[in-house]
Amino acid sequence: MSQKYDFPKSFWIANVTELFERAAYYSMASFVVIYLGQLGLGDYWPSTLNGILWTLVYFLPVLSGTIADQIGFKRSLIIAFVLLVAGYFMMSYPVFVSGRSLNPVIEKELTAGIDVILPVIVAILLIGIGGSFVKPCISGTVQKTASGKATLAFAIFYMVINIGSLTGRGVAYYVRTNSSLTYIFVVAAVCSVVALLVVLSLYNDPEKELGIKNDKPRKSIKEILVNMVLVLKNVRFALFLLVSSGFFFLYAQVYNVLPLYLKKTIETNPPVDIYTMANPFVIVFFQLLITRLFGKMKPIRSIIVGIIIISLSMVINVIPLFIEGGVYRDVFSILPLGSLFIVMTVALIAFGELFASARTYEYIGALAPKGQEGLFLGYANLPMAIGALLGGPVGAAIFNEIMCKDSVKLENGLLKLNPESAIKGWLILMLIGFASTVSMYFYNKWIEKQKTDIS
Repeated sequence: MSQKYDFPKSFWIANVTELFERAAYYSMASFVVIYLGQLGLGDYWPSTLNGILWTLVYFLPVLSGTIADQIGFKRSLIIAFVLLVAGYFMMSYPVFVSGRSLNPVIEKELTAGIDVILPVIVAILLIGIGGSFVKPCISGTVQKTASGKATLAFAIFYMVINIGSLTGRGVAYYVRTNSSLTYIFVVAAVCSVVALLVVLSLYNDPEKELGIKNDKPRKSIKEILVNMVLVLKNVRFALFLLVSSGFFFLYAQVYNVLPLYLKKTIETNPPVDIYTMANPFVIVFFQLLITRLFGKMKPIRSIIVGIIIISLSMVINVIPLFIEGGVYRDVFSILPLGSLFIVMTVALIAFGELFASARTYEYIGALAPKGQEGLFLGYANLPMAIGALLGGPVGAAIFNEIMCKDSVKLENGLLKLNPESAIKGWLILMLIGFASTVSMYFYNKWIEKQKTDIS
């Protein structure tokens, strides 16, 4: 019998845990800005808070990963899922406990009181901190249990992430359509409870299971901060963070601009969870093909191709504006034309992700000074954190101040956009991506010139 899939128990349990954690997160991720808008947080706070949530999840692993190394992965995962369950509960608190009702239409002004704002802020912090512990623990377990089969191990891990994403979205769709939007947080909490039970009953630290002595020196918080300064003082790396964050700025709009565009201008009750399934579907079905066809492409070229794809994914949304019936035109009695193009946007973003995301780690590894590759790769998620932090408020500004300029409110509450303003908004998003592409190209030229000068 082939030993191809002969991984230790902790590897498989970690993947099961990841499946439920991703199911929890993506059951609610597509609706966060809509939910917060319906709670009365206005035009800007929903996207800003959503951006902060994503920033915490992608920035804090720098700290939480070190804490997890010190106290053990199992303890860290228990802490993480307790925080996540509490965070998802607090997200639903304004409706289920305070009795706040969701406004069918998202209004411009902030009308929510402290009874809404405080629980939401606490929820953002709890989910962000909890999620930041899960990432280093699960990926760390996969790495430690790969047993010389890292490529296969991480391929399985990546597949599980996307299966969890599809599962969470599908279950959330069924639950919310048979109850109400707030129940997506119940789905998230239940998935997190299941993950917690899996960790408590089945998971063991990989060192304990494999009998490996952990001789890795433990870092103090002071050492972490010193390393952070060391990494960010590296001009080449700091510039890379800036030029690559444009990709992740546009990626963040899947959870900021796109849901708002659907909810406020196309459909009164859009199935955003179903539409955004296009992302994991593309990754699951095309990951192997893209790797086979373009795996030998230089990392920088692959990243640039990815940024170009994600840039073009934004501008295709101008096409319905030139067609009779516009974004509201019915497509085979299934969905409006504008929604179809949003699905196509999400799918194209996934293709861009296939070209750019994984190769970013490879490029950072090559950028790092010799012997410090591991240290620099620990900060590989910073472009995502920067993109998310800026993507929330800036995305909201582009949508509200540019796309929706001179729009007319219809009887059903939707905004009929001025085509000229809408086109301008999508073009700006595309140009942000193109600016990132050009910056990346010249940045790489500068890096190559430095290498030539040194040699």
